[in-house]
Amino acid sequence: MSTLSLRLKKDLAHSLNCAALTPENLVGKSIPEIASLMLSDGRNQLRVDEVFEISGQPITNGLQTINFKDSSRKLDYLGAHITSGSLDITGDVGAYLGFNLNGGTIHCHGNTAAFAACNMAKGLLMIDGDTGEFLGGGSAGQRKGMRGGTVLVKGNAGDRAGDQMRRGLILIEGNAGDYCASRMIAGTIGVMGNVGIYAGFNMKHGTLLLLKKPALHATLQDCGMHTLPFLSLLYQSFSKLDSQFSGLHSQRVQRWVGDAACNGNGEILLISA
Repeated sequence: MSTLSLRLKKDLAHSLNCAALTPENLVGKSIPEIASLMLSDGRNQLRVDEVFEISGQPITNGLQTINFKDSSRKLDYLGAHITSGSLDITGDVGAYLGFNLNGGTIHCHGNTAAFAACNMAKGLLMIDGDTGEFLGGGSAGQRKGMRGGTVLVKGNAGDRAGDQMRRGLILIEGNAGDYCASRMIAGTIGVMGNVGIYAGFNMKHGTLLLLKKPALHATLQDCGMHTLPFLSLLYQSFSKLDSQFSGLHSQRVQRWVGDAACNGNGEILLISA
């Protein structure tokens, strides 16, 4: 059976809320019914077939995949609230990719705007390009960010990656911006490239795993060199991912603890070559 495909067929003047276009929401709907669904760009309501060229077969169960082709940064909230099924996206996307993701898989073959994996609880989000600010963060008014699941970014991440992260795993193969792991409550963030200033700012618990030495602020305490056997278990969890992180082996690290300014017990681990 061919997969349902939605190809963007025109340039959008405003960002479009695409939260309705998930396998669970479209299950059992015919192609004409999908075409007639209304999407909001904040000012107007647009029919799906005004924006997308629809092809393939209808979704018969929530475990199937939707292909988005020729997408753009005007498409917000792709994959919002899904608990099963998958999205495969060719092109860039807008903000809030995987918003409230609670299962299933999203694979974006381009770049994303801010707040990818916002409020995420379960599932897998893969981004082949770069992503914007607040990766795995919380939405406005939320006291917790990402609460579970796995995020893999092949490119770079913007500022505040993992802000208020509560649980889960974020792996960034490129660089991360300023305030990485800010206000982190728990979970694990790995960064292969450089991190900006104030990494671990107001960090309470959790682990920030680095391969390049960061410029750290004064309230992170240097605890010296350690051999940490538990890292072998962490590396095993990386092995199932298509990532450079799956090649890590060293258990020897330099360790910092903090943020002492908020009585935090988080850790920053710099892996030795």
